[in-house]
Amino acid sequence: MSKHLINLEDLEREGIQELLHLADRFVEVTQRPIPKVPALRGRTIAMLFFEDSTRTRMSFDLAAKRLSADVLEFPTHTSSLSKGESIRDTVETIHSLGVDALIIRHNLNGLPKEIADGVGEAPSVINAGDGSNSHPTQGLLDAYTLCEHFHGSAGPQASLSGIHIGIIGDVRHSRVARSDVYAYNALGATVTIVAPKSLQPSDLTDWPVQISEDLDAVLPTLDVVGLLRIQNERMEEALVDSIEEYVESYGMTEARAAVLRDEVVITHPGPVNRGVELAETVLENRKNVLIKQQVKNGVPVRMAVLFRLLGSGVEID
Repeated sequence: MSKHLINLEDLEREGIQELLHLADRFVEVTQRPIPKVPALRGRTIAMLFFEDSTRTRMSFDLAAKRLSADVLEFPTHTSSLSKGESIRDTVETIHSLGVDALIIRHNLNGLPKEIADGVGEAPSVINAGDGSNSHPTQGLLDAYTLCEHFHGSAGPQASLSGIHIGIIGDVRHSRVARSDVYAYNALGATVTIVAPKSLQPSDLTDWPVQISEDLDAVLPTLDVVGLLRIQNERMEEALVDSIEEYVESYGMTEARAAVLRDEVVITHPGPVNRGVELAETVLENRKNVLIKQQVKNGVPVRMAVLFRLLGSGVEID
């Protein structure tokens, strides 16, 4: 693993397995009465979120603090960016402060890689989501959550072999879908993309997935129903005729949930549009909805990433 985490493709199967196995260790840390270790004491991690975030931002913050690192919050809305300072100059300024890692979320595809290429080996750059391109730590935590659910933990040879996972909804604008597909395939799962043509990315036929526009035909074959949010904020034009029609064809309604096998699990990276991709009654009442567990696992998985990048030669405890 390099000094940066930009895309999961940079890790390959063994790198993903290593991080997920390390996350097993940090799950144990988070369950202690005092869930904190000194592994990154003296390290400083800067958080640069140019897009709104709840789950990713808070879990990275908590992950860093549970490793005893100092966290430097970058106030994007009150910084010198409002005076015309470029992102490049902003990053160089923060670099000059002596930080050890930059966690970056931005709406421009490829910006974290551009920054990583510019800084060289240090500080470490972690992509917390860039446009519709990639969200590597979400892909890791989604894979970890499924390994934990089906096998109890990731273990040293994390695997999703024999699991059929559906990724359903707005794949066209989803950085999560791209990272999930890579992680799931690397661990041996079969992945089917289910989306209307208008919400499929133009290069989907190049992805290592099966493709369908018919959710009801695919649903009985799935072990995992992975739902995605419709990202209206990234759409330059209306890509679905109406929300009602989308729900009728692709929403996890009560009727659809009723035909699922009891052991089928439902995931969603959040935030959930209740009543659109997932009916409120299904969200609240069906067992094996893993959304809260995904959020919970975001902390140990991101602890694993931070420790792997910054903790060379250091013991966890």
